Amino acid sequence: QVQLVESGGGLVQPGGSLRLSCAASGFTFSTYAMSWYRQAPGKEREWVATVGSTGSSGGTKGYANSVKGRFTISRDNAKNMVYLQMNGLKADDTAVYYCRGSSSWGQGTQVTVSS
Repeated sequence: QVQLVESGGGLVQPGGSLRLSCAASGFTFSTYAMSWYRQAPGKEREWVATVGSTGSSGGTKGYANSVKGRFTISRDNAKNMVYLQMNGLKADDTAVYYCRGSSSWGQGTQVTVSS
């Protein structure tokens, strides 16, 4: 079955960086777009970034306006991994970050930005 496992979250100071990872299994990874979402306390889950499949979409990347220029999504099809490099973190980035692919969700990883 489809499995998505996130890692890399933690506590970081404002302005710091974190790299989230998502290990995927149970589906043909390279043929699916992969996305990151986040959910802050008391708020709805929101889209953060997507990287297209490396087929027809050529791995096209898209970002929410709130993270554009600070976050970078990437994928490694050889390892069935998707990453989210987060730089210039702000308190507003505090949330549980979820990986999504093949209509499935991971369990999430907590990111807390605080001094």
